[in-house]
Amino acid sequence: MNRVKTTGVIDMTTGSVRGKLLLLAWPVMLSHLLQTFYNLADAFWLGKLGRQALTAPTITMHVFFIAFALAMGLGAAGTTLVSQFKGAGDEKKASLVAGQLLLLLTGIGLVFGIAGFLFTPQILNLLKTPADSWQMTYEYMRWIFTGFPLLFVFFVYQGISTGLGDTVGPMQVNLITVIVNLILDPILIFGIGPFPEMGVVGAAVATVFSRALASGIGMYRLHKGTNGVKITLSNLKPDSTMMRLIMKIGLPVSMGQLATSLGFTFMIGIVNSFGSAVTAAFGVGNRIIHMAFVPAMGLSQANAAAVGQNLGAGNVNRAEKSTKTALLMIGLILLPITLGMFFFGADISRAFVNDPEVIQLGKTMFMITTPSVFVFGFLMVLLGSFQGSGYTMPVMVLNMSRLWLLRIPGAYLLAYTFGLGPLGIWWSMFVSNTVVTVIGWFWFRKGTWKTKATHLVLDMKDAEAAVHITDLD
Repeated sequence: MNRVKTTGVIDMTTGSVRGKLLLLAWPVMLSHLLQTFYNLADAFWLGKLGRQALTAPTITMHVFFIAFALAMGLGAAGTTLVSQFKGAGDEKKASLVAGQLLLLLTGIGLVFGIAGFLFTPQILNLLKTPADSWQMTYEYMRWIFTGFPLLFVFFVYQGISTGLGDTVGPMQVNLITVIVNLILDPILIFGIGPFPEMGVVGAAVATVFSRALASGIGMYRLHKGTNGVKITLSNLKPDSTMMRLIMKIGLPVSMGQLATSLGFTFMIGIVNSFGSAVTAAFGVGNRIIHMAFVPAMGLSQANAAAVGQNLGAGNVNRAEKSTKTALLMIGLILLPITLGMFFFGADISRAFVNDPEVIQLGKTMFMITTPSVFVFGFLMVLLGSFQGSGYTMPVMVLNMSRLWLLRIPGAYLLAYTFGLGPLGIWWSMFVSNTVVTVIGWFWFRKGTWKTKATHLVLDMKDAEAAVHITDLD
């Protein structure tokens, strides 16, 4: 089949595996860093209004992540299917995936948004929102709920673009969003120029407007079709087979992300029980660890696209080569980063909080957990392989097991039962990261992802080489 030449995308089925992985990965890394700046901007400006104002986005974030996990998981399904159809050379089916994903996520976003808007008071009461910040959080959360459909729409664009091999496009949109939010935050919060002072509502309006802009740009690009995928009215006609496939691939990813988020929330309760110094050390450590994982996030998504495209093209060996190359690359990248964390943990903690107790706790935390941070980077790359193949059950199982079967019970056992205190928390982090990585490696080596995945089988007898979706489970 003749491939349609497109602009702005990277064909992972030919050429240098390492070079193309880097080309796909660096925009994803930058997007994650931009998202960090996005969140910091809201916290910085709202902090000027007092602690009650900071409570609003903090509480809303926990509710928001439930929807975020679902949108991200289904968006990942779009990446999987589009990458495989691209590898098979069928842009028509890739466009159908985009249309069905847009239909599905817009509908889910509307349901979440309307339900959240109507039941905001009940949600705040359930979360035991402090009385002095209840009204601010109520106003902020309601505005955020109105933007839920827009958030979901952007995940359609991001997932489809990544599958095509275009990670620069979503990065550009993220950059625009961050800049717009940075400009609007102080203007709307404090009422600069002709704009009225809106307080926390101003931050919410800035966020919703930025997401609307991002979604608008993304949909314009998909409708224009410059990357080989073009959403038309015919693509928006409900296709139950495609929707079921999107849900089958995406829901395990969503459930794994949701379980991880809830697990970290539960862990905070354990950490807080040992006092503010431990909480501060844990908070600093988690921020640094998250930053260290940014390269792994980028390579994981790049590898997902590479595996999907090559499996769609019937090139299993190159799909496996992509994973092995990405594993080698993340090892080389993380080694100096984690060595710095291991030896300079005290200095890193001191840069955030100049408190002797926090510094000592941070030093200990980095020395115990850093080796597992290095190891866990490999698992993130392997999860990209599972996602790219469409066999996402391991993604859910490994993410859930890390927090709920290993880390949380381990923290309780070591910190309380064996009386290790904060050391027990640090060791539970080490054990959970290491164990799931070892399991993930053996799961990958078993090769199930090659044979039990959702394959796209070409029917060469059809004049259009139509792609049939065959569920091999």
